[in-house]
Amino acid sequence: MVPVSSFCLVKLLLTKGRLTHCLLTERKTFKCLTTTFLCAGPSTACLSTLGSSIGKKNILIMGPPGAGKTTVGRIIGHKLGLPVIDVDDDILEKAWDMTVAEKLSKVGGEQFLEEEGRALLNFTISGSVISLTGSNPIHSRSMEHVKQNGLAVYLDVCTEDIIERLERMKVDRIVGQGPDVSMRDILQYRQQFYKKWYDTRVLCGAGDTPDEIADKVLEAVKRYQDSESETFVSTRGSNTGKMFFSDVIVEGLAPDGGLYVPLNGLPKLTSSECQRLVDMSFPERAQVLLERCIHPADVPSAHLLEIVERAYGENFACSRIAPVRHLMHNQYVLELFHGPTASFKDLSLQLMPQLFAYCIPQTCNYLVLVATSGDTGSAVLEGFNNLSDIDKQRISVLAFFPEKGISSIQKMQMTRYVEGNVKAVGVNSDFDFCQRAIKKMFTNAELTGFLAVEYGTALTTANSINWARLLPQVVYHSSAYFDLVSQGVLAFGDPIDVCIPTGNFGNVLAAVYAKRMGIPIRKLICASNQNHILTDFLRTGEYDLNGRRLLMSASPSIDILKSSNLERYLYLISNGDWQLVRDLYSQLERQNLFRVPGSLLERIQQDFLAGWCSEEECLATIQSVHSAAGYILDPHTAVAKVVADRLQDGTCPVVIASTAHYAKFAPAVLKALKFKEVTANPLHQLELLRSLGSLPSVHNTLLESLKEEDKQKHKVCEADHNALIHQVETFIQDKFMKVW
Repeated sequence: MVPVSSFCLVKLLLTKGRLTHCLLTERKTFKCLTTTFLCAGPSTACLSTLGSSIGKKNILIMGPPGAGKTTVGRIIGHKLGLPVIDVDDDILEKAWDMTVAEKLSKVGGEQFLEEEGRALLNFTISGSVISLTGSNPIHSRSMEHVKQNGLAVYLDVCTEDIIERLERMKVDRIVGQGPDVSMRDILQYRQQFYKKWYDTRVLCGAGDTPDEIADKVLEAVKRYQDSESETFVSTRGSNTGKMFFSDVIVEGLAPDGGLYVPLNGLPKLTSSECQRLVDMSFPERAQVLLERCIHPADVPSAHLLEIVERAYGENFACSRIAPVRHLMHNQYVLELFHGPTASFKDLSLQLMPQLFAYCIPQTCNYLVLVATSGDTGSAVLEGFNNLSDIDKQRISVLAFFPEKGISSIQKMQMTRYVEGNVKAVGVNSDFDFCQRAIKKMFTNAELTGFLAVEYGTALTTANSINWARLLPQVVYHSSAYFDLVSQGVLAFGDPIDVCIPTGNFGNVLAAVYAKRMGIPIRKLICASNQNHILTDFLRTGEYDLNGRRLLMSASPSIDILKSSNLERYLYLISNGDWQLVRDLYSQLERQNLFRVPGSLLERIQQDFLAGWCSEEECLATIQSVHSAAGYILDPHTAVAKVVADRLQDGTCPVVIASTAHYAKFAPAVLKALKFKEVTANPLHQLELLRSLGSLPSVHNTLLESLKEEDKQKHKVCEADHNALIHQVETFIQDKFMKVW
């Protein structure tokens, strides 16, 4: 074992992802641009500072024809005191000695693009605002040239608005548009090139004036340059130094046992920005929202786009990724089970491993430790198993689950991974023990130092305590609202309630963050099963573990007594009072109990309603909904339905989060549907359910995974902390010994 001081040095070298990774990204560019800004908006003093900080760099204004690039560029140049270059007027027409229209008519579209690119290649300037043409980004070599000395800002204007503007300008054809190609099609085709080259994006609303867009551009440029402004802190207040997104995704848990949160919270979306998201697809919404929450110094926009496209592609059974379906009356179901493991966890864990692999240093190995109450384990294993072969050589996953506390299908999903970089181990205890054991490993400096020195391996986590797990959940709660507006269920700006089956508090916390970002969520309804410690807390302000015994239920993913992400909410609702949070959790460790002040409880209850559901009510609801609507709820969703029926007042739509496909809990569902003789074979159970022909259809990916089930027995260990440590050391030896 190494001493703590040596461990701290090793830990610093292993985990400062942003600093190490900058050598492989544009981090040097950010360093040379970084300036400290003390002002919140584009005031005269701030603009002067911003203008001087540009130095020899250019601001490149990019977007489709009709986006207002020339006008916005002139406004920005005037505000910053910088020269303004319009590529059409100041470069192309001077180089060609003819108008752009004349050149296009003379040489044709394909040759025009080449000559336009060549003219840009021959042009060099610095410290200016340059309004590119709508077709410049199609020519790769010229864009590489201007990007060497320029920051590209994409004016993202709605296609319908562009078409309307071009019609007013009497423009019926643009560069590259063939005789049989519509204006809409050519504009959509061009979007791939804008997305390839931009450094930062400005989402333009239908009613935004040029001055308003120019101010948005200046804010975007300021944010891009100020790469050290978006830092994270521990909910318990320890001084961790400057921590960025790429650090906290690697670290997972703060050294003081707290959870990382953004120091300045999440960004607030304007009404016009939210309206733009209504007509977007789920991946497009994810890209916009994640760009606002992840600084490009950590993950540049082009790389983030690749990650989002990989995460939300053909691996989802539904092209809409997380569709909203009407259930009955004013109730709508947010279907979060179309991913490869049929659980809401897929929405985070198809994305998070890709982000993790991008952010970590290239020079060491990582072991992702996971405690799971059911769905997390298979989703983590699947997500990290889908990494590239190179990434799998340095990133592995070990998941611990309660051997008797999850469904047989959940267990089969996890234990089918018998080789490679992922593995699951059963524990003869409950989820809370597994989670406590992992937290102890992270704060055990002797253990982590030994693993780092002996095997070149750092520990991290993919549980919902990892900040990168929460962001995709913010996306799908936001997307549900935009879907309801798009479907005409409600007018933009009208409120909704959301009801979420809750155990570890991560899913419902993400809805809180979505509300803080500007989504019109009125009430958050926390739904518990018979393990209703969260409901009791939200009603009374008292979190009391004394005398509570974890009860097994038909909804095992919320069979949790110690809810990790509640800590983040308490930090948020107390306006960052880390001293209070630290005291509360210190008291919980000592006495298994804490109480929040009455004033804080009042604020909590402004956000939340809370209720719980018995096992009998859960099963009865599965049966009654199926009879009335021909739709099968999984037990967790049924818990939420019961609580929504009881607490929601019916004055606005309520979105019920359907967190898993019912087939994962086939025995309970078949019991609820009054099947008298049920086979013990999970595959036969799924075939029985499929024979009903009900909605939603049985998950094909789930069926295929069970057909491919490996009969090899999985490892089970006793509820002993040292036994779990032994599993960790053995797995690391097998995986990383030869490499190290």
